[in-house]
Amino acid sequence: MDKVYPGVDEAVADIPDGASIAISGFFTAGTPIPLIQALARQGAKDLTVICMQMGPGNEDINQLVINKQVKRAICNYPFYRSASRGADSPTEQAARAGKLEMVVYPMGTFIEKLRAAGAGIAAFYTPIGVGTVVETGKEKRVFGDREYLLELALQPDYAFVYAYKGDRMGNLVCHMTARNYNPEMAASAKIAIAAVESLVEPGEINGDMVHVPGVYVQRVVKVDRPDYFPTID
Repeated sequence: MDKVYPGVDEAVADIPDGASIAISGFFTAGTPIPLIQALARQGAKDLTVICMQMGPGNEDINQLVINKQVKRAICNYPFYRSASRGADSPTEQAARAGKLEMVVYPMGTFIEKLRAAGAGIAAFYTPIGVGTVVETGKEKRVFGDREYLLELALQPDYAFVYAYKGDRMGNLVCHMTARNYNPEMAASAKIAIAAVESLVEPGEINGDMVHVPGVYVQRVVKVDRPDYFPTID
């Protein structure tokens, strides 16, 4: 099955208002920047964005906030370490003004919520957050001599993922640390859209090298390799 779309704008054209979108990447490593930029042009509103960082290190996600496209964010790293930088951040300004709902999880809980959705697991127990404000409203149980909180799986409507190589059937190979959240986000989403630097034919990727199997990817689009200097400043 050929899953290739002619361009990023076509790949995101049908994303509706109110959709939830997982966006891969650790700051600028493995971030599908062309897909985020296409979403900014497309203009869907009231979105839930699920990503590692909202403000620091990702001006493209910031643009979605500036466009007033994001209603809710589920992330690990929402604000700059510097109060002065935060004061200038569109994301932090929107959150403090009550215009952007922010839900923050530690990385382990965050990725397990996505991994669970991809594996068909509805929920799981974790000791993280017990005894803190995190446990508010959550079921708590004791296993052995330790308390655990129930966390629900997180299944987005869409996932934007990135790979340095992919074939027309959606099999993807990521490059080193740029793999980060890509496999779990692709598996968890109802529709995964992959931006790939190098598009090859089926059979050209060694099966043992595949990081994201094509069964988890519904759309593929060829993009140019980004040219940027990664920073969170």
